[in-house]
Amino acid sequence: MPETFSAYESGPVSPRVPRGATNPSRLGGHIVADGVDIAVVAPHAKAVEVCFFDSYAADAEETRFQLIGPDEGVWHGHVAGYHTGTPYGFRVWGPWDPQRGLVYNPNKLALDPYARAITGAVDLTDAVYAHRCDDDLYPIHPLQPDSHDSASHTVRGVIQAPSFPVVAGPRTPWNDTIIYEAHVKGLTKNLPDVPEHLRGTYAGLAHPATVSYLTDLGVTAIELLPVHAKLDEPFLTERGLSNYWGYSTLSYFAPEPSYASAAARAGGPSAVLDEFRGMVSLLHEAGLELILDVVYNHTCEGGMSGPGVSWRLIDNAMYYRIDPATGHTRDFTGCGNSLDSSEPRVNEMILDSLRYWARDMGVDGFRFDLGVTNGRLHEDFSPDHPLLQACLLDPVLRQKKMIAEPWDVGIGGWQTGGFPQAFSTWNDHYRDSLRQFWLVDAGTQSRGIARGGGPYDLATRLSGSQDLYGHLADATTAATRRSINFVTAHDGFTMADLTCYERKHNGANLEENRDGTNNNLSWNHGVEGRAAGPYLTKDDVPQAIEMLTELRPLRSRSLRNLFTMLMISAGTPMFVAGDEFGRTQFGNNNAYCQDSEISWVDWDLEDFQHDLHDCARMLIHLRRNHPVLRPARFLTGQAIDDVLPDVSWYTRAGTELSDHSWHDPENRVLQMLRSGKPHGDVDLLAIINATAQETEVRLAEGRGTAYTLRWDTTWERPEDPDELTRYVGGQKILMEPLSIALLLSSPDVKSLLEH
Repeated sequence: MPETFSAYESGPVSPRVPRGATNPSRLGGHIVADGVDIAVVAPHAKAVEVCFFDSYAADAEETRFQLIGPDEGVWHGHVAGYHTGTPYGFRVWGPWDPQRGLVYNPNKLALDPYARAITGAVDLTDAVYAHRCDDDLYPIHPLQPDSHDSASHTVRGVIQAPSFPVVAGPRTPWNDTIIYEAHVKGLTKNLPDVPEHLRGTYAGLAHPATVSYLTDLGVTAIELLPVHAKLDEPFLTERGLSNYWGYSTLSYFAPEPSYASAAARAGGPSAVLDEFRGMVSLLHEAGLELILDVVYNHTCEGGMSGPGVSWRLIDNAMYYRIDPATGHTRDFTGCGNSLDSSEPRVNEMILDSLRYWARDMGVDGFRFDLGVTNGRLHEDFSPDHPLLQACLLDPVLRQKKMIAEPWDVGIGGWQTGGFPQAFSTWNDHYRDSLRQFWLVDAGTQSRGIARGGGPYDLATRLSGSQDLYGHLADATTAATRRSINFVTAHDGFTMADLTCYERKHNGANLEENRDGTNNNLSWNHGVEGRAAGPYLTKDDVPQAIEMLTELRPLRSRSLRNLFTMLMISAGTPMFVAGDEFGRTQFGNNNAYCQDSEISWVDWDLEDFQHDLHDCARMLIHLRRNHPVLRPARFLTGQAIDDVLPDVSWYTRAGTELSDHSWHDPENRVLQMLRSGKPHGDVDLLAIINATAQETEVRLAEGRGTAYTLRWDTTWERPEDPDELTRYVGGQKILMEPLSIALLLSSPDVKSLLEH
């Protein structure tokens, strides 16, 4: 094995590759004729070696070749005799100048940013840091290059060849889309009908038991938390924890190997790829789309004190935003670094990654974590950013669903509704409005306090959030789908926990409950905790369980209220796996490091959870069957070739809502009449009683048709369709406290009156 060189020497002594790559602009490692083409971008480097290994063993024999370059910043070459399955990496030579953000150190093996598969693992020892560290892995200042060789302590890329084609996706229209956010491992780790050896894996997610559950529930798309290969942060490994969610990317092209079945891992990196692609095919065959949560805003390498495993070693000053005064990485993400999306080569990597997952791996869409960072030119966010525009113009990507998390931690970092029109964005205003109205304000109302801003904001969210998205060019057409409506996401309380906890309970994260938001906008209905779990608040546990059990019906009703609102709102609904049956995280609102029962979906359901599931399933199918519940255009109160406006609002007395009532905090009983004619559907009348008192409501007249009471959130289970109650406009209905009723019109009012 060749000698390990110091960063201070003039350059490598390994042989040069005999010729350049067939196509130097095609980055990464690719099988070509008798060997492998290699190309990597490193414009500040003085020399680059490609290192091939003769096995997957940590101490495998290494053979190095110097690449040709740089040609427009690219180092490249063709090496004969290597084939699919060969492990490889780079050693990169260049200046050690931390003040300029340059920390080249050829003692360290760098993972190819374009590697399609990986082997091995990163050992967080001093060997994987470019700079010298103390015994606790903190940097020794001033920063000096570390002399340890990292090859046996880090991951390697693996050369891959094209595999079998993935079954084409269903291309579900936006207006029909219902998103189910899930974690590959957490979804099936405890799912009984999935064979134990497949639980928590790509294969387990595609197992018939999982697929049939999802299709029966009625969702159309699964949005997976990150599946790109990941690396745990050092501060988590110190505490014996891991980055369960996966927002710590190690590779933008390789799938996370630990989510593959044991058989696939034993079969090698190609088998891991095939398991992922097989999962996508099986989901597509069942009519389900797959959306990936992607983290193109930062990487696992953290700030300048973090490890060097890939981009930092290859060209730290190009890949990351660097403060020119100090050489430190700039941080718009809260994670120590920010990829520099003002750099064309970084955008090229992101776009190549997206195309690879869309074309070769069959993915149907992407959710951009901290998407504002991707849209920053130098400082400020711009919807005209080249990366964002490229996503909309690329012939492959423009056919995919594009979703942005519209914030980061930098100045001007809140951009809900600010992305280009083909992007949809997570609507945090929707989340906060529904929580405020149905939980925070309902809690104060139940104590006899009129607080809040009236129903104006709730009505705006139900009608498509035109205040946020109406300024865009497509505002008169398919505009509402741009709002991803959600009450919960992976980050925060589950929907059930919103009804059981007002304070975070993150002790298991070992940060003394300092992590996670304090702005939960939740309501525990009077007592903190659940009737089962670690956070009972009374010394007398049996008494506490009895008290908490008595609260269960009201809490379940609040959960049904939230789910009902979600399914009748204009926009694209999204909810978290298990919300449909009241899954708990025991009050943990930041479970990113909990690879445990806190995060895994518990499928051992109590009777009330089966009932909640049946209610959620009914509401999802009601939305899918009735376009009036999912309007594609903003609802503005205007009539469109109809005697009724697209939406109109009424008081409990059946009269039109007056202007001053919209901002009256005591106005918590209202009726929403939505015309079905523009949608080729029946009319929807939704009655909301958000007070703590039983209330009589006189039904809005509408167009003079009959109504069928299709759903009432006081019901613990859906009613038999043959036993539903019929009403006519003007008739009175008694609404229980904190409840919603959904009525659908029918034309046979005359026959109803005769009976």
